[in-house]
Amino acid sequence: MSNQIEEHSVRVAAICDQMSGLEGPLLPILHEVQEEFGHIPDGAIQTISKKLNLSRAEVHGVASFYHDFREEKAGKHVIKICRAEACQAMGADQLGEQVRRHLKVDWSQTTSDRKVTLEPVFCLGLCACAPAAMVDGKLVGRVSTDRMNRILDEVRS
Repeated sequence: MSNQIEEHSVRVAAICDQMSGLEGPLLPILHEVQEEFGHIPDGAIQTISKKLNLSRAEVHGVASFYHDFREEKAGKHVIKICRAEACQAMGADQLGEQVRRHLKVDWSQTTSDRKVTLEPVFCLGLCACAPAAMVDGKLVGRVSTDRMNRILDEVRS
């Protein structure tokens, strides 16, 4: 085990110890681990499974089911574009294509300069303001191509 994986495992174990008394601690632990490291690092699933007496498959299943958990660190900025039906009807598919071409990445990928991660999301709750996006945790409604170009210019600078 490399030193970094070992260091991560020690910190993940401490997070588990701190939160294991919660009812249903798995999701809060995964969120805390992601908050700490920016992703779910190698070895974390094994450490969590041992601490919670769950199988690695159970922990991996939960971590891989939710789109917010990632195996690699995100870029400095995270852009999420809604892909749900209301946003699709208002041009989200075209918007997503524009952003993917502009950034030269696919969904759930990070630009080579590590500045921007593009993620799909299936409903931000802004259906009346479609198409919707989230930029670094801030909701943005009625995202036109011009508005997205301004956002992209801002996060790439």
